[in-house]
Amino acid sequence: MKRAILSVLTLLALAQAQTLTVYSGRGQGLVEPIVKQFEAETGIKVQVRYGTDAQILAALLEEGRRSPADVFWANTAGALGRAAQAGLLAPLGQTLLSRPVAFVPESKAWVPLTVRLRVLAYNPQKFKPEELPKSILDLPRFAQERGLKGRVGWTPTYSSFQDMVAGMIALYGEAKTREWLLAMKALEPKSYASNPAMLEAMRAGEIDLASTNHYYLVRFQRAGYTLGRHFFQDGDAGNLALVTGAGVLKTSKNLPAATRFLSYLLSAKGQQFFTSEIGEYPVAKGVVLGPQLLPLEEALRKSPRLDFEKLDLEAALKLLRDLGIL
Repeated sequence: MKRAILSVLTLLALAQAQTLTVYSGRGQGLVEPIVKQFEAETGIKVQVRYGTDAQILAALLEEGRRSPADVFWANTAGALGRAAQAGLLAPLGQTLLSRPVAFVPESKAWVPLTVRLRVLAYNPQKFKPEELPKSILDLPRFAQERGLKGRVGWTPTYSSFQDMVAGMIALYGEAKTREWLLAMKALEPKSYASNPAMLEAMRAGEIDLASTNHYYLVRFQRAGYTLGRHFFQDGDAGNLALVTGAGVLKTSKNLPAATRFLSYLLSAKGQQFFTSEIGEYPVAKGVVLGPQLLPLEEALRKSPRLDFEKLDLEAALKLLRDLGIL
């Protein structure tokens, strides 16, 4: 009888050990397919809690040692940096950290998984690529000179735009970023809740210029729509790399499965999924890029070099609120 009870308890323990809990700041529609693929290939069940990075961070801090989470999968490097600073993440081994070709953090508490670049979307019937500004700092002046008041789009409530503002503060200082935001506001830009809605407005002829993430343009191009994509000069904040990544919680009760999950996302199969299905840039070599994407080394040169863990999102949000943009 005792042996039977022990066998049942052992099986329950094994079943529990093969269930991974992931807290994801990445959208369900984007990442659920790769999670299902991991489950099918490994036999490990994955329970995912979705939310914004801010919501996930707040939950992890509130739960503390009681958290059931094994993995924090974030949409931004800044969120992972804050998790690392709060002591939530466990140090990762060199096997994982050696796979990405860029953006490995100094904390070594998480790994980058994909990259999205900020770009300038434009109406190709109105502009030639060579006449567009070389820096995002010059965008308000260019738009003013071309009479584009009310013809520029932006997404101030969207996290990627806010990350770019944080990048501008890091590169150019708060005073110059404030000046840029005020000049943009003077253009009476149209605000959109999402990038797809903004690009659809451009396709419909409502606006002519908009800063967005490259992979939204990839999707529109794959759907057969013609919208222009402009990179600013290398190192400009308008090309800021938006790094997604993941780390393992110190309180994880399932470290082997958590490590295996991160390893899978960094594998050739995992990286190919992000590139082929979402249009994001991989962080590992050996991935076949679609025709809409730049070669990986060229893409990485576009972004400014920053400590992405230390982008001050709170400073960016405060500035946006002070100026009445949020």
